[in-house]
Amino acid sequence: MVAQLCSDFNHKYGEVNKQLDKMGYNIGMRLVEDFFAKSGVQRCGNFKETAETISKIGFKMFLNITPMVSNWSADNKSFSLIFEENPLADFVELPNDGRAQDELWFSNIFCGILRGALEMVQMQVEAHYVSDVLRGNDITEMRITLLRYMEDEMPPDDE
Repeated sequence: MVAQLCSDFNHKYGEVNKQLDKMGYNIGMRLVEDFFAKSGVQRCGNFKETAETISKIGFKMFLNITPMVSNWSADNKSFSLIFEENPLADFVELPNDGRAQDELWFSNIFCGILRGALEMVQMQVEAHYVSDVLRGNDITEMRITLLRYMEDEMPPDDE
C-alpha cells in the first residue's frame, strides 16, 4: 500500500504521509465501535487512562503488540508510544533515493487511526512520529498530544 502511494504521488513523501494519515483517520472512526464491542471497556476517566487503554488493549487487540507509554508532559496532555515491534515495518526497506529516510513515515496510518478513534470519543489529538527504526533511529516513537475535549455536538436540525 505504501509503495503504491509513493508511486501514485511521484515519491512526494509529504503527500504520502498525509494520505496515510487520512486513510488511518477513516479507519479509526470505524474501528472504535468494534473496539468497544469486543473489549467491553468503558469510557476512560482521563487522558492517562486513555493512553494505557490504547497501548495495552487497543494495540494488543488489533495488532497483538503492546507499545510502551512514556514521556508524559508535565500537564499530562502529551505522551509517547514506544514501539518495540511494528508489524507494518516487518520486511520493509525505505526507498534509497536520499529523501525517504528524512521524509517518509512508513507507519503514519497509525497516527490517523488514533486521531480518528479518539475523535469518536470526543478527544481531538495530534499524533506524529518522532523517530522510526526504518529511518535508522534506535526506537520507533509516536507522540500524541491532547488538543481539546470536544463537546457532544448535535447535527443541525437534530433534536
